Amino acid sequence: MPSRTKSRRQAHVALTEKKLITKTKMDNYKKDSLTLKGAVALGTGVMIGAGIFALLGQVAELSGTLFPYIFIIGAIISSFSAYSYIKVSNAYPSAGGVAMILMKAYGKTTLTAAASVLMALSMIINESLVARTFGTYTLQLFDVERNSFWVPALGVALLILAYIINVSGNKVIGKTSQVMAFIKIAGIIVFAIGGLWAAHFTLGDVLPASTDAANYSAASYVGAIALSILAYKGFTTITNSGGEITEPHKNVGRSIIISIFICTVVYFLVAIAVNSSLSISDIVKAKDYSLVEAARPAFGKLGIYFTVGIAIVATISGVIASIFAVSRMTAMLTDMELVPHSHLGMSGSIQKHMLIYIVVIAITLTIFFDLSRIASIGAIFYLVMDMIVHWGVFKHLRKDVKANGIILITALLLDLLVLIAFLWVKANSDIFVVIVSAIGVIFVFAGEKWFLHWKKKE
Repeated sequence: MPSRTKSRRQAHVALTEKKLITKTKMDNYKKDSLTLKGAVALGTGVMIGAGIFALLGQVAELSGTLFPYIFIIGAIISSFSAYSYIKVSNAYPSAGGVAMILMKAYGKTTLTAAASVLMALSMIINESLVARTFGTYTLQLFDVERNSFWVPALGVALLILAYIINVSGNKVIGKTSQVMAFIKIAGIIVFAIGGLWAAHFTLGDVLPASTDAANYSAASYVGAIALSILAYKGFTTITNSGGEITEPHKNVGRSIIISIFICTVVYFLVAIAVNSSLSISDIVKAKDYSLVEAARPAFGKLGIYFTVGIAIVATISGVIASIFAVSRMTAMLTDMELVPHSHLGMSGSIQKHMLIYIVVIAITLTIFFDLSRIASIGAIFYLVMDMIVHWGVFKHLRKDVKANGIILITALLLDLLVLIAFLWVKANSDIFVVIVSAIGVIFVFAGEKWFLHWKKKE
């Protein structure tokens, strides 16, 4: 009986992939259009930039002077997580990415649909995080209060601009994405090296002279790790482009590993530079724009302009690329009949409709939630989705893709540990985040269960 169920699931997956291949040809997917270097640029371009600008202060608030090492731990956990995606993508590279991994593991079920939606929501949440980061850093050029309404206003303006550019199908975006990625990565590295030089950094300073570990609980440190994982989750963008990468059976995995390694080095250098320039209390006080505060004593006004400029480039390019990626992913979920869709009287393709829905959700989050809450909800959604992926690969695919069961279970348990600790920290500091996240997860699962049941009856 189990083998019959498995064969039915495989047949359904094969049919879905066939439909997606036809669909993706119409949506400008080009096989072998991404080299290994291009895939690494794609992954690092998504991961490096907005994440470090938005999350560094949040991580420092939960872990004190040890926060640079939290990013290393986050990279290790993300590497365990990446194992599941690499093994399946190497065996079955697909433009469907995460959704196709879930489909192969669970078939057309509530788990597949709900986890795919949680992935999409975590990406939309990240867009609102980036949008508010854009507003926060831009305002550092002006004498405006930190909690000014201009922060969400500028964030909303960026989201609307990103929508206009995406809906117009501007070909310049695709041609300049690697250039933009190079500019922001090079800029951040210059900031890190300059900050270390200005602080007279030596190898002996790699470990802090004194730590404030006694001021933080174990749960608080694990909560910081949960946020740091968000800075690496962009590697899934490479998975979603598996059907476009040259020699995908080798290069999908290689590009993910290289991207995570590059990001780890950059994040650590930036964190050490900030830690060398500012006290933890100063970092926490300016947690939403800590890189600007670190540049102030090191480089003066010129450094502030440089840092804000890099932040603006990183956030603008990041949100434009992310909105395109999510609209393409949600359009695929619609084609796979995993999410409901209504034209609402609008003309054009499903992807253009999805652009509107995505931007409306991101704008709502940008207006009503601050950076800390946005990042926390995104981390919770992502960790839930990630655990569903690991369990699916372990239970249904590990023999097919020749994956090591111990590594898969380790990745699952690490995610579970981080999620529980993070929920505990938030329950004690901001219960609203836990309530909203719980309602969101329940709503997604209940809604998908109803939709698939209705679709089956139809």
